[in-house]
Amino acid sequence: MAAAKNTIPKVRFPIGMKLMLIIGLIVIISLGIITYMVNYFDTYDVKRKGESNNFTVNGRSAAAAESFFSQVKSNAFLFMNVASNVGNDESTIQQASAYFFEQNDYTAGIFLVTADEKLDFAIEFPNKKFLNQNELSIEKIHLFIQDEEEFIRKSAEGENFVLNPRPVLECPSLAFLYPWHENGLKQTLVVLTSVDSLSQTFGILSTNVSYIVNMRGDILVHPNDELTKVRANVSKSPIFAQMLEDADSSERQISFTDKDGKEYFGVITTIDTQVIYENVVNMTQRNIYFAGSVFFLALLFIWIYSKSITVPLKKLTKASGEVENGNYDIKLISKTRDEISVLTKSFVKMSHGLAERERLKDTFGKFINKDIAEKALKGNLTLGGETKEVTVFFSDIRSFTAISEKLTPSEVVEFLNQYMTRMVSCVTKTNGIVDKYIGDAIMCVWGAPASSGSVQKDALCCVTAALMMRKALMEFNKGRGGDKKPIIKIGCGINTGPVIAGQIGSKERMEYTVIGDAVNLASRTEALNKPFGTDILITENTYNLIRDYVIVEKMPSVNVKGKTEPINMYAVVNLKNSQINPELGMDGPKTLSDVRKLLGIAQPDWSKVNPNESEKKYKIKG
Repeated sequence: MAAAKNTIPKVRFPIGMKLMLIIGLIVIISLGIITYMVNYFDTYDVKRKGESNNFTVNGRSAAAAESFFSQVKSNAFLFMNVASNVGNDESTIQQASAYFFEQNDYTAGIFLVTADEKLDFAIEFPNKKFLNQNELSIEKIHLFIQDEEEFIRKSAEGENFVLNPRPVLECPSLAFLYPWHENGLKQTLVVLTSVDSLSQTFGILSTNVSYIVNMRGDILVHPNDELTKVRANVSKSPIFAQMLEDADSSERQISFTDKDGKEYFGVITTIDTQVIYENVVNMTQRNIYFAGSVFFLALLFIWIYSKSITVPLKKLTKASGEVENGNYDIKLISKTRDEISVLTKSFVKMSHGLAERERLKDTFGKFINKDIAEKALKGNLTLGGETKEVTVFFSDIRSFTAISEKLTPSEVVEFLNQYMTRMVSCVTKTNGIVDKYIGDAIMCVWGAPASSGSVQKDALCCVTAALMMRKALMEFNKGRGGDKKPIIKIGCGINTGPVIAGQIGSKERMEYTVIGDAVNLASRTEALNKPFGTDILITENTYNLIRDYVIVEKMPSVNVKGKTEPINMYAVVNLKNSQINPELGMDGPKTLSDVRKLLGIAQPDWSKVNPNESEKKYKIKG
């Protein structure tokens, strides 16, 4: 039968079309309004300013610098006044300092320097966070201040200066020097700040280049960062000389040629700050009104449209949570005709498919191992096998034939189901799988198809499961006795070795199992429990892996048909450490005699033991 073609249902109103229409409409309207407003408000400005564009750029940069300088001074003086008023209250000063640097994180520190015979640091308030981020030390700051002693002393006399400390501090920064007269002392307040905010303003490279210099011609801020690193000096530049000469409130332009023969057009201007602020405020208000209008309209449209998407998606999200929690009975009905409707219908089909898959998995799991059931559902089971090192377990009920003869068939089945339930639980808890049931016998495997992590761990898990079976059987036998409820005794045989594990059978009927000599030896080991008077026997292969974890007693070696050397057998008494499996505890038997007494097993008379009566493949050596 040909596979159904996977077609994508047609959507009448695709989400993509809706988004294109709505976003396109918003963009067209926004661009139209922006274009109109820009043309309307800027036409007059362009006509009026035209040739004065250079003044505008310079004025904007100057305003930003002036605002920054003013902010630095006012904040620093405010802080120093607070510190002076507090007096010697160190706690309050520290709190004020922390708050100041939190609000002014661009400030590297404030230092009050007394200009006596030699410079003396009266007060220091370093911003430790700033210093750490810029790998800046107090020693470098002290060195810079000592180097600029001339300007420190001039500032103490009443002058203000701005210096470039970058060559010494090795980080983009400015040093502001303000006179500070208190208690009759001539002092200089040194404020160190970052220039990141100014660098953003002056760092836009275009036909206009704005930069800041101090009175001695040192470049403080420049788009070319290399010039500030070396503290380049422009004192010999024509435009700098003109600036010093025309220090008034008028606007002037000059043209000059540098030493390389390149001609520059420069601007020297001073602008009323009120005019700057008025223009900035007006432009800001217009931008806010316009942006607010566009944002409100876009938000309104998007909110209305998003309801058609978010409501179904919320329902899908809630439904996915139900599926995650194991509830596959999902009932969703989509009222739209877009991709969300298709997604909703697909999700409902998927949840129903998962419900059917879980039902099949649970059903298969009752007949085969759940890991194998999972592979079967995925179609990953194929004929063939692989070599694995596993631990194989066999158990058998003693005198089962005699027990079953005294029970009806239904009673036999009921008895076996009760017994098997307890035994299989021990296997499952220790990561083993039941390979098959052979009448009253159980064959189990540790290490295939999945391992507990290593061959040693698999072997220890198997022996732990056998000890758990011993305990579970003792609980099962409580209250039992008589023909209808006989006392049950079992024998367990365990061996570790290489096997072929995989799917055995035909394409119509296959079974996951393990085959090999290691399996046969485990079965033969189980049969030796009766003549040896034991309930759990392991071969030397298994014992060598877990000898540090179990209490055992060595049994007589056995000649096995097909083996040239006798095989050593060990009777398992208990685990050495209860932490391996807390369920078993440490109150169990310590010797094989304790085990026989606990289980009611008679001590065998070795002179009369002849295992060949039940198995012709063994010969016990004394």
